[in-house]
Amino acid sequence: MNDQTRRIGPYTLVRKLGEGGMGIVYLAQDPRFTPVALKVLRPELAGREDFRRRFTREAEAARQVARFCTAPVLDAGIEGDTAYLVTEYVDGPDLTGMIETRGPMRGANLEALAVGVATALAAIHEAGVVHRDLKPSNILLSAVGPRVIDFGIARLAEPDATQSAAVVGTPAYMAPEQAGGGPITAASDVFAWGGVVTYAGTGRPPFGTGQVPEVLYRVAHHEPRLDGLDERLRELVEQALRKDPARRPTAQQLLDRLLGRERATVASATRAVSDAWTPLLNGQAPPPPPRRRRDGRAGAGSRPRSRPCSPPR
Repeated sequence: MNDQTRRIGPYTLVRKLGEGGMGIVYLAQDPRFTPVALKVLRPELAGREDFRRRFTREAEAARQVARFCTAPVLDAGIEGDTAYLVTEYVDGPDLTGMIETRGPMRGANLEALAVGVATALAAIHEAGVVHRDLKPSNILLSAVGPRVIDFGIARLAEPDATQSAAVVGTPAYMAPEQAGGGPITAASDVFAWGGVVTYAGTGRPPFGTGQVPEVLYRVAHHEPRLDGLDERLRELVEQALRKDPARRPTAQQLLDRLLGRERATVASATRAVSDAWTPLLNGQAPPPPPRRRRDGRAGAGSRPRSRPCSPPR
């Protein structure tokens, strides 16, 4: 990083957005002054040879994830001892902050959140990627719906992929196999989906909080606490939180059941999210509706609806 100009690669840093276990996130601008989110990974990672070997491969895999209800990866690089990932910037709070400030979600927005996160997982899994650390702070709430971020990032933390999530994952949202150091698959993300929806709808994770060993024991051996969760979501959440990963629905099956149709597409799911979602912050506004020409067709400046979870450009 050039401290005088506060640049990393071709990106100019504007301000710090937050910091987590994997690194620091900045609001930045690309050479065309488009706002982006730039994550600088922990410096000790970039110095490891095994990390450098995997970094390009994992970042390229993340770039293959479709944009539906995700903040897509735009770029990645290593500059000296600085490794960074660039994603689209999402203007909105994370789910943790929103629940802490306003309390549990209800009604259409809760259902839209459940659909939106399942849509993102379906897109992530379709690209052959596993999120590995889905949790409320990795879900941003934009004017047009939830956006899942940081998919696949946890895999970069340790040489052994099964150890990485155990180190950098979040205990309250870990699947039993993840907490026990076993193989981490798409089914582990579905378990985390159940935890996220429970948190959004009740204000607490399904296995409570506390010391890490205590929480992980409850994840592995206790039944989830779901009282207070919307009954329309409860049965599906219970299925997602099954201890046996083979008995959980897939992300696609989550979508099918949430939308009441077979083989629901991520495009139709994102339209459902956009139609149901109400912006949660004052000043947040969805994109304006398309202007119509006299012949009834959408005119210049209209916005396509094929990606309603994408942010306004």
